[in-house]
Amino acid sequence: MRGAPGRATAPDSGRRRGPDAGGRRGGTVWPFAARDRDPAAGGGGTGPGPGPMCHARSVAPLRLNRYVVAPPVVLAPMAGITNIAFRRLCREQGAGLFVCEMVTSRALVERNPKTLRMVTFAEGGRPRSLQLYGVDPDTVARAVRMVVEEDLADHIDMNFGCPVPKVTRKGGGAALPWRRRLFARIVAAAVRAAEGAVPVTIKMRKGIDDDHLTYVDAGLAAQEAGVAAVALHARTAAQRYSGRADWEAIATLKQALDIPVLGNGDIWEAADAVRMVRQTGCDGVVIGRGCLGRPWLFADLADAFATLDAGQQAAPGPGRPPEALPEYRPRMPTLGEVAAVMRRHAQLLSEWLGEREGCTDFRKHVAWYLKGFPVGSQLRRSLAMVSSLSELDDLLGKLDPTVPFPRAVVGEPRGRTSAPAPVHLPEGWLASRDDDEIPYDAELDDSGG
Repeated sequence: MRGAPGRATAPDSGRRRGPDAGGRRGGTVWPFAARDRDPAAGGGGTGPGPGPMCHARSVAPLRLNRYVVAPPVVLAPMAGITNIAFRRLCREQGAGLFVCEMVTSRALVERNPKTLRMVTFAEGGRPRSLQLYGVDPDTVARAVRMVVEEDLADHIDMNFGCPVPKVTRKGGGAALPWRRRLFARIVAAAVRAAEGAVPVTIKMRKGIDDDHLTYVDAGLAAQEAGVAAVALHARTAAQRYSGRADWEAIATLKQALDIPVLGNGDIWEAADAVRMVRQTGCDGVVIGRGCLGRPWLFADLADAFATLDAGQQAAPGPGRPPEALPEYRPRMPTLGEVAAVMRRHAQLLSEWLGEREGCTDFRKHVAWYLKGFPVGSQLRRSLAMVSSLSELDDLLGKLDPTVPFPRAVVGEPRGRTSAPAPVHLPEGWLASRDDDEIPYDAELDDSGG
C-alpha cells in the first residue's frame, strides 16, 4: 500500500482502498505515484524545532468508538471548503477523518435546508464527521440527540476555536471557554445526549489572547465531561491566522490530559506533522490550510506516518543509526498531474451542486492549485472565471503538463492570513469566568454553517 499504514475502518466498509502499482486510489486513477516524489525535497514548515525528520516515536491509531483512524490525521472544518466534494477528493488521496463544515446547533434542530444539505455525506465515506457550534446547552443537546437518533453522523466535533467576529461577539467559538462553567455545561450536555453511541470531541484555541488563556482548563473540563479527544489550534483568537503556532502549548496540553490530544497549526508538509508529534507528544494532527490546492497532502501524511512507524520498529539493535532508516519524501506532481486533480475536484463539485454552480464554487481553488507554477495571468484569470466543465477542459489543455512542481512553495503557508486583531466579545464577557448565563440571541441564528 505504498507506505499507508492504515485507514478509517468500520464493519460496513467494503470499498477498496489504497493505490495499486498504477497510482490508483479507491477506484479513481490518480496521475502521480510514489516514483514521482522528488527525492531531493524535504519537509518545510514554520513550526519550531529542527528541520530533519527523526523517528523518535510511533503513533497509535485514533480510536473513536468502533472506528479506527489510521494514520491519526483529521481534515479541519473550513467554511466554504470542506464540503462533500472536497472531503471525497481528500479521502480518495489518503486515509483520515474528514470533517464537514461547521453548522449551528439551532439551524440543525430547526432543519434549516442549507444546514441539512451541508451535513450530507458520500456513500461509504465513514466515519462521517460533523462539527457543531452552539452556545446554549439545551439546544446543543437537542442537536446531538438528533444526530444520534437520525443517524446523521458517526462522530461529533464541537467548535470552540472559531475566531470570526460574528461568532465570538455572541460568546461562541474561541470566546466560549473563558466562561468555564458555561463551557463545561455545553460539553457535558453534548456527551450525555450522545449516550455513548457517537463519540464527541472538541476543537479549541489557546484562548482569547495571551492575557486570557483557557486551553488547559478547558481541556481538563472536556476530559471530565467524557469527550473522546481534544484538538488544539495553537494560536489565540486574537492571533487569528497570523504569526506562528505555539507548539509548546500542544505539549503542555498533552502533559495535562489522559485522553488523546491532536495538534493543529503550521502543518504545511507531512514532515511538519511528524515533527509536531515528535516534539509535542501529541496523538495526531489536524490539517487545515495546508491541504488547500493540495489534497494529495493526505497521501503524503500516510507515507510520513508509515515512515515514522517503520523507523520506530527498526531503530533497536546495533548498526542502525537514524540516518540509515527509510526517509519520507513529499510528492511533487507536474502541472499536468495537478490539472488532473483540478478536473476531478470540479467534477465532484458539479455532481453535488450542478455544473454551473459547481464550477463557480471551484473558482476559489484555482489560485491554490496553481500556487508557484509559471502560468500566465490571463490564463489564471480565465480559470478563475470558469462556468462549465467543457470550458475548464479547454483551459486546462492550455497548461504545459511537463512543468515540474515549484520547489519554492514547498513548506510555504497556504490559504488565508490575517493580522492580529482584538476579539469581538459580548459586553462584560471578561468580567467573570464563572458566569454561565447564555448571551442574548446567541442561538437565534438559524442560517446554517
